[in-house]
Amino acid sequence: MEMKKKINLELKNRAPEEVTELVLDNCLCVNGEIEGLNDTFKELEFLSMANVELSSLARLPSLNKLRKLELSDNIISGGLEVLAEKCPNLTYLNLSGNKIKDLSTVEALMEMKMRKMRRKMKLVHLKDMKRRRKRRMKMRMKQVQKLEREKRRWASHT
Repeated sequence: MEMKKKINLELKNRAPEEVTELVLDNCLCVNGEIEGLNDTFKELEFLSMANVELSSLARLPSLNKLRKLELSDNIISGGLEVLAEKCPNLTYLNLSGNKIKDLSTVEALMEMKMRKMRRKMKLVHLKDMKRRRKRRMKMRMKQVQKLEREKRRWASHT
């Protein structure tokens, strides 16, 4: 079965905007490229295209909410930099059983992961700064209260 037909079957009378998971395993893609998948799948979080004879990700649409991508048992050998651009929230990727021969092919993915880690670190750093600021303010308030008590105690002795 061709990929376009499989997508239509998987939709089951739903609009592409409503679909969060799409499994296209074992269907055929024409010329090793993605067909029938487009930008209307805005809510897609999980996509599986295992064993579809996929060789290129060039026609992958922008899938901003995609978190998990299954591409095992295909004939992909490169072009993975597309994932960093088109799937910015990707957290899981399975490329096992493809024709990737060296690690330089995966470097773009590592850069994507590093950018995400830096973003998370900035957020954590900002949260820590806010917590520290609150702690310091509480400590200062306690010190001021303690000084006020001391003043009252000394004033009552005189």
